[in-house]
Amino acid sequence: MINELKSDILHEVIQKRPAQTNKTNFGRVLLIGGNEQYGGAILMAAAATVNAGAGLVTVATHPDNIAPLHVRTPEAMAFDWNNEPLLAEQIKKSSVILLGPGMGTDKFAIGLVKWVLHKTHAKQTVIVDASALTIMADEHIPFPHTAFTIATPHQGEWAHLSSVMVNYQSSMDLNDLQRQNLNIDVLVLKKHHTVVLSQNRQVELHLGGPFQATGGMGDVLAGIIAGFVAQFAEPRRATEAAVYAHSDIAQELAMHNWVVKPTFVADFLPNYMVRIQNNLV
Repeated sequence: MINELKSDILHEVIQKRPAQTNKTNFGRVLLIGGNEQYGGAILMAAAATVNAGAGLVTVATHPDNIAPLHVRTPEAMAFDWNNEPLLAEQIKKSSVILLGPGMGTDKFAIGLVKWVLHKTHAKQTVIVDASALTIMADEHIPFPHTAFTIATPHQGEWAHLSSVMVNYQSSMDLNDLQRQNLNIDVLVLKKHHTVVLSQNRQVELHLGGPFQATGGMGDVLAGIIAGFVAQFAEPRRATEAAVYAHSDIAQELAMHNWVVKPTFVADFLPNYMVRIQNNLV
């Protein structure tokens, strides 16, 4: 029987920061995504990553998105994703890479996904989301065997990637078998009751609701996961904490909002995390 994901995961993962630290102690995150049409996705993901507490956040995106990013989240650095030497340099020195929000699935995006995954190395966590998952399924691109891998599909994306059709996704054993076959270390399967599957562990979230049914909610979740994994020691538990926090914040905000905009969740995150640290939640 699958276990319920509960709030104790937050108190386990979110710990008070040591006094003598600096930004380099909390991870270097590289986000790659955002074409001309879907730039908002990478902006929301970047805001969530910064607000989650990642030490250094850099975004590789279409040049049209750089000025809006600097206005929305000036704490994040950004550069043109066509700059291959700079992208290679940033991939090499990043501890966490988030690939996919707003990327699209055109020829350029396909080449970018292949190139980025080829450049990853064993000391990194690679989070694959949104368009990048579709590209990997369409092009039969394997997940890297060296990096720690996290995939965040919704049910349709998971069906396309794993061949586990939606009607059969209630079987956690079947989902977990395909997770292992695809070399995914942590699977976040987004649905009415989101599940997180990793080695010898299956948990299900019982929070959230239709107030989260807004474009961009998954981009913010991916950004929170990136920020948590970057600064907290155990990526499996950090991912679970991110999933819980994302929906718990939305549920709290839904008390006063008919629809909870994803940007609300990202903006509320620092306040929420300090309340966890101080045992107020």
